[in-house]
Amino acid sequence: MLLNEHKSKILFTKAGIPTPEGLAVYPGDENDFKPEFPLPWFLKSQVLTGGRGKAGGIVKIDDPADFPATARTLFNLTIKGHSVPFIRVEPGSSIEREFYISLTVSRERKSILLTVGREGGVEIENLGPDNLLVQEIRLPGGLAPHQIRAAFFHLELNKNLLKDFATLLTNLFNGMLDNGLLMAEINPLVLTADQQLVALDGKVEIDDNAADLRPEMETYYQREHASPEENTARDAGLSFVKLPGWVGLMVNGAGLAMATMDLLNFSDLPASNFLDLGGAADQKRMETALKLLFGDTQVQAIFINLFGGILSCEKVALAMQGALKGAAPQKPIVVRMSGKDADSGLQILKDLKVNDLHMAKDMKEAIDILNTLKPTQAPSLEFPTPMDCPAGQTPKATGYTSDALFGIDRETPILVQGITGREGQLHTRLMQEYGANIVAGVTPFKGGQTVLGVPVYNSVAEAKQSHTIGASILFVPPQMAADAVYEAAANEIPWAICITEGIVQHDMLSTFHQIADSPTRVVGPNTPGLIVPGTTKIGILPSTPFMPGPVAVLSRSGTLTYEVADRLTSAGLGQSLCVGIGGDPFIGVNFVDMFEIIRNHDKTRAVVVLGEIGGQAEENLAEYVMATGFDKPVISFIAGQTAPPGKRLGHAGAILEKGGGIESKLTTMSRAGFAICPSLEAIAEMTAKALNT
Repeated sequence: MLLNEHKSKILFTKAGIPTPEGLAVYPGDENDFKPEFPLPWFLKSQVLTGGRGKAGGIVKIDDPADFPATARTLFNLTIKGHSVPFIRVEPGSSIEREFYISLTVSRERKSILLTVGREGGVEIENLGPDNLLVQEIRLPGGLAPHQIRAAFFHLELNKNLLKDFATLLTNLFNGMLDNGLLMAEINPLVLTADQQLVALDGKVEIDDNAADLRPEMETYYQREHASPEENTARDAGLSFVKLPGWVGLMVNGAGLAMATMDLLNFSDLPASNFLDLGGAADQKRMETALKLLFGDTQVQAIFINLFGGILSCEKVALAMQGALKGAAPQKPIVVRMSGKDADSGLQILKDLKVNDLHMAKDMKEAIDILNTLKPTQAPSLEFPTPMDCPAGQTPKATGYTSDALFGIDRETPILVQGITGREGQLHTRLMQEYGANIVAGVTPFKGGQTVLGVPVYNSVAEAKQSHTIGASILFVPPQMAADAVYEAAANEIPWAICITEGIVQHDMLSTFHQIADSPTRVVGPNTPGLIVPGTTKIGILPSTPFMPGPVAVLSRSGTLTYEVADRLTSAGLGQSLCVGIGGDPFIGVNFVDMFEIIRNHDKTRAVVVLGEIGGQAEENLAEYVMATGFDKPVISFIAGQTAPPGKRLGHAGAILEKGGGIESKLTTMSRAGFAICPSLEAIAEMTAKALNT
């Protein structure tokens, strides 16, 4: 959740950061505005983008009579595509110096970065190499006194200001932890003529997971910055992003949704939105989703693309049946279902016998149907041709060896943390039905009970006293999940698979530092788990898409894993193991860690890597493959290639940084000899070729 300056300063004030007095003024209130603070006044447009000053969005006035007209001018501004819903009005400050200060969570450096600059203002990164000092703050240790001193001396402040500066920086850091912030930026931090340090401007981003866990954080959300559609989707718990095309998109799972968006865009059927139903497509959510798409005049047809994993296609069809209430849809809908209960789901929709509801057996047929529905005046948007690159030469041998072993088989004894909860019990039963050797469960204060024939203990340490544990799977609420991972690692459980999504980033950042010396391999969080087809599974993956074979599948997305495994299986290409490494910014086992294992895994002859835009995981893997001479063929697919820069699409992995990193990502992977698949359709064919080479 990105905050505007006004909301950021409210949060700063609560955290003990000095800020100028300021008032919010909305359209219609400008004629009655009579503040008690002195002139001059600065009228500051509140938008979620930079460059306000250059765009004329910040204006100084010296006469109260100028206020109404100036305010109305600002209300009518558009700044980098953003309208101005309201302004913040502040008195002028007597400024002696300007500085820069920020705290940001760094995905690449796995720490909080403290950055200070001797100069603040616009284009801070272009003020010379000596302007900025960057220090890493490790959790759970926190901000150290020596880091405060280093920042203070870098800014060349008078020694009399050390106490005030230390208090401000400490309050900023504590405010970051207390509110689950991903970023807290003061630019500029000013030193006034009376030697006060004041946050003259600010920008804050709150971790959405932290906001979800603390309802009071909702007060910082400014609905005026979002479209009515985005607010409706947000209220319903749907992930929704508006796009410029004409095909409405509804999918379950961020990875599959991105891949479907790419398919539409590359097929000259541009998507009008990104909409992820998630794993709970009940009738209420379906009604909301359809209402959004039916009400959008830009949408001319709708593509519903579902793969039933844990989610049942039949239940989605029933929800859709209820949402349509027996009537034909207001706009043509094309439905493709595959996976769990797909046949019965499609039959339910066929039995509705209504016009403009089209069923497709696969994505190719869906695209063909959508082409027949294409309006004559449909917008044509330009997208680069997707990279289609066959596998290159295997990297040269370097003599590199690894002693990492997978070590999970039918006999691996499994512990379930959170076994007594609804999800814990459901998936314990499903894992048992697949043949998993579940020997114990843990739920605090439930020790002595038995669930599905499995003894329950109060702690992992207690369970270890009675059982050898080879792996643990965690079904623990997000508030407690990071500590549950720590508990598994502290007890040196060889594998800990954390299914939980919605964990605050600070919590996992802290936990991973605490368990750095543990031998435990953590998978996730926010993972579907892992499966050894025909042998065992430790996770929530459905069993039907998988069959034994020579192909390992590694992915950042659950639904994309199921979709691709199903395609491989249909082509007669079974899987040796499948692992969802997790979609969160901070995860345990990554692609490189799994390749360390796979190079010694005799049952694996080829690897399919399903990546996403955002982050460096795929580039790091490519560099590893080249540096170590990895000798098994790698087939890759990247979802989200046509995503708009800077937009978050579902889980945290799926964000393309402004400036465009997808071309660099694909080029690096190609240079390492990876086969680059242009679409999901190509994966099975390219894998078969790699195996037969």
